[in-house]
Amino acid sequence: MAVKIRLTRLGDKKSPFYRVVVTDSRKARDGAYIENLGTYNPLVNPAEIKINEERAKYWLGVGAQPTETARNLLVKSNILAQKTTKSAPRSDKKKKESK
Repeated sequence: MAVKIRLTRLGDKKSPFYRVVVTDSRKARDGAYIENLGTYNPLVNPAEIKINEERAKYWLGVGAQPTETARNLLVKSNILAQKTTKSAPRSDKKKKESK
C-alpha cells in the first residue's frame, strides 16, 4: 500500500480550508483517510498551518511520501528539512523544444 501525506479540501465555494491527512494513494482526494495530521488555512494572512509534529515525523519515518504541497507545508512548519538539491522540471519543455 502506497501511503501519502496530502491535503483534502474542506470549506465553501471560493473559501478553501484544507486538512493535512495520511491516506492510501489510490483513494479519492476527499475520500477516506488513515489519520488527520492537522490543518492549513490559506485565507488568513499569514497562512495558518497547524500540524501535529510528532505524528507527521512518525508517518515520514515509516515511509509515507508527502505530495509537493504537503512537503512545502512540512518545511514551513520546520518538521521536514528543506530540499537542497534541484529536482527535474515538472513539464516536458525539453521535448517540446527539440521538435
